[in-house]
Amino acid sequence: MKDYYYILGLKKEASIDDVKKAYRKLSFKFHPDKNDSDEFFLGRFKEIQEAYETLSNRSKRIEYDNIFKYNNEQPSSSSGFYF
Repeated sequence: MKDYYYILGLKKEASIDDVKKAYRKLSFKFHPDKNDSDEFFLGRFKEIQEAYETLSNRSKRIEYDNIFKYNNEQPSSSSGFYF
C-alpha cells in the first residue's frame, strides 16, 4: 500500500489545509505540462493526485488510516516500497 503522507511530504497529523498546500506545491512542480510529458513526472503527478484525493476527503482519510495502520502491523513477506 502506498504511503500517501510520504508522497505529499506530510505527517499523519497534517491538517486539511496542510494537505492542500502540499498538493498545490507538488502538483505544480510535477505537472506533466511543465516537464515535457516525461513519464517519471506523469507517474509522480498521478500519485500526488491519488494521495490528495484520499487525504483531503475526511471519510476516505479515516478509512485509509485504518487500513494503512492494519497493513503496517502485519508481517510482510514482500520487501521494498510501492512508491
